[in-house]
Amino acid sequence: MPRISAATIGEHRAQTRDRILQAVSRLSREQGIDAISMTDVAGEAGITRTVLYNYFPDKTALLLAFTERVTHYFIDSYERELPAGASPADRLRAFVRLQLDGLLAHPHPGAADLSATLGPDAYQRLAEHVAPMQRVLVEILENGQASGDFQLLDAPATARMVLAVIGAERVPLISGDVTVEAAAELVTAFVLRALGVDAAPR
Repeated sequence: MPRISAATIGEHRAQTRDRILQAVSRLSREQGIDAISMTDVAGEAGITRTVLYNYFPDKTALLLAFTERVTHYFIDSYERELPAGASPADRLRAFVRLQLDGLLAHPHPGAADLSATLGPDAYQRLAEHVAPMQRVLVEILENGQASGDFQLLDAPATARMVLAVIGAERVPLISGDVTVEAAAELVTAFVLRALGVDAAPR
């Protein structure tokens, strides 16, 4: 029987789950999410594989939980760091920077590789977990369109394109060929020009 360090079993389970997801976060920075095994996670979290499987029955379930956690962190960071009354362009800059920070902090394979690894059903569930981030971007674009700052035809379609441009910096970031600052400047300038904004460096 594992030793319970918290006041209640519920608190103990929450602490253990948090420790597991923190282990995934550390391992993802060292070797990438696709290379992590359940054995790696159990060892990093300081628990047995049996305990790990009591929380997450397989790697897919673990990856989905981790993605949900990262998504919540992104949205919290975006809302916390964005200045009150920020312009649509400044909101877009903040979004791009936080997305690039996330790519570097939690390296993961591209969408096609991830789909092949997880399978179509699990990949669809993963897409549903990251949907709130896309909704944030769609809202930025719609607000910019309404204010006349952005020129676009379809906000959801444009959001997918913006995310694709951000994702294109994944490999250069992970390999160290580009810094987050340089990538953010390049991506933001490209996207803002595409939206009809004068994107002079700030």
